[in-house]
Amino acid sequence: MIPGTMRAMVLERPGEPLRPSTRPLPAPGPGQALIRVAACAVCRTDLHVVDGELPDPALPLIPGHEIVGHVVAHGDGGGRHPIGSRVGVPWLGRTCGHCSFCRSGAENLCPSARFTGYTLDGGYAEYTVADELFCFALPSAYDDVHAAPLLCAGLIGHRAYRMALDHPFGGAIESVGLYGFGAAAHLIAQLAVAEGRRVLAFTRAGDVAAQQHARDLGASWSGDADRQAPQPLDAALIFAPVGALLPRALAALRPGGKVICAGIHMSDIPAFPYRLLWQERSIRSVANLTRADGDDFLDQAGRVPLRVDTTSYPLIRANEALDDLRQGRLQGAAVLLP
Repeated sequence: MIPGTMRAMVLERPGEPLRPSTRPLPAPGPGQALIRVAACAVCRTDLHVVDGELPDPALPLIPGHEIVGHVVAHGDGGGRHPIGSRVGVPWLGRTCGHCSFCRSGAENLCPSARFTGYTLDGGYAEYTVADELFCFALPSAYDDVHAAPLLCAGLIGHRAYRMALDHPFGGAIESVGLYGFGAAAHLIAQLAVAEGRRVLAFTRAGDVAAQQHARDLGASWSGDADRQAPQPLDAALIFAPVGALLPRALAALRPGGKVICAGIHMSDIPAFPYRLLWQERSIRSVANLTRADGDDFLDQAGRVPLRVDTTSYPLIRANEALDDLRQGRLQGAAVLLP
């Protein structure tokens, strides 16, 4: 029997802790599913929302966009995912489907897009509703806890990584630098190593635990981000929300190399000399994801066994999980369990 209420952690005002709350169970609308949440990973983007670094969240808001759960009811016209099936709910929650971006396969840039845990209620709760078109089937090799980080750390990391591999001159990408070694980087490092690439991991100064974590997952080198790279990089992926890393990453690139900024928020980028960008080096940002990204990455994750490192917290300790992420106390991803 489906209950009439649910527990949730709610953001009332940015900059304040989440508040435990009892809310009416949400009713699925047309094309939506009601999902009983089994696990929801904690993303750095959740921090940006909670800390007020992203504008105009839909307050009061239930954060969380790396949701694993089971379908318990459908709205009108639903049924794409049968009752009882396990699904994943990502950041991209809805698009218009008819603008030029949606028609061209760039739905991640849709101006009418809505986002789970930001402009739509998310998964820091016992139940959530989601548009069935934007839910994913998940690889059976991962249990609920270890599947949850795949839905953003994995998806956005994968989009950034594939963007780096799209070399304009057709050259081979042999060495990849990862700036910030958290939930996304620890997954993408494994994909890059499995594909025969050298991974160099750059962490906050003195973070020997993260540096050892990177080496354990196959990185050929790891060290402080303010150190000179031991070899020129073909590509650099910046996961840490630190603008000062961009000039450092540019300085580490070989001619023609790329810097990919993978976060949705970054502190201001300092001025840098043009010589760092010259010789056809480039900078790109990653915005959101497409459903094609999700299908591609989850298929790959089903074929390439990924070690997903997690720390679990009960839902009521969501503020503690967020603070552990904020303070850099995690290796891998935090996951909330309702």
